[in-house]
Amino acid sequence: MNEYWPAWATEWLSVIVPAAQVLLIAAVAWLVQQVARRVMRRLGQQYLPAEMLAVTRRVTGFLIYAAAALLMLQVLGVSATVLWTAFTGFAAVAAVAFFAAWSVLSNIFCAVLIYTTRPFRLYERIELLENGDKPGLKGRVTDINVIYTTLQEERGNDEDASTLKIPNSLFFQRVVRRWAGNGTRSVTGAATRTEITRD
Repeated sequence: MNEYWPAWATEWLSVIVPAAQVLLIAAVAWLVQQVARRVMRRLGQQYLPAEMLAVTRRVTGFLIYAAAALLMLQVLGVSATVLWTAFTGFAAVAAVAFFAAWSVLSNIFCAVLIYTTRPFRLYERIELLENGDKPGLKGRVTDINVIYTTLQEERGNDEDASTLKIPNSLFFQRVVRRWAGNGTRSVTGAATRTEITRD
């Protein structure tokens, strides 16, 4: 049959046919989306609450248009295996990045809560309990930054003393025991005042 077609018509057909298929896929996806919206609107009037209806609409629209995009790419010659591999790789990287960013952001948010709600203050002795009856991480608060709270452990020898850097989010997941009114600043202040009076 190609003998009856000129060369330029064959070249145009190789462009027009995929373009027509892509337009047909887009039209079908739009029609399916409209039908899905009408069905959900009727379900929303009788069964579904408004919040759930909005989420269901977004998820359904995403699934329909994502399937249409995959079909369009397959029509244009992109392999489905390559697309699936790229999608899963991107999803894995996005998930890792999300969880990494989430842990950092949660610690920053918890630091703001520590500064505003004041569950403990600098130079106070606190203990982060694992359970109600088990001893936990204990020490004197020496620093509170946006990621960590630093505790100075109290031991008999100063050489054996160590510091603990605890993520701020842990203070809102476990019980905190607090000993108030025994900070070291008052001792330092008294020594300073004594030196001033001597001078």
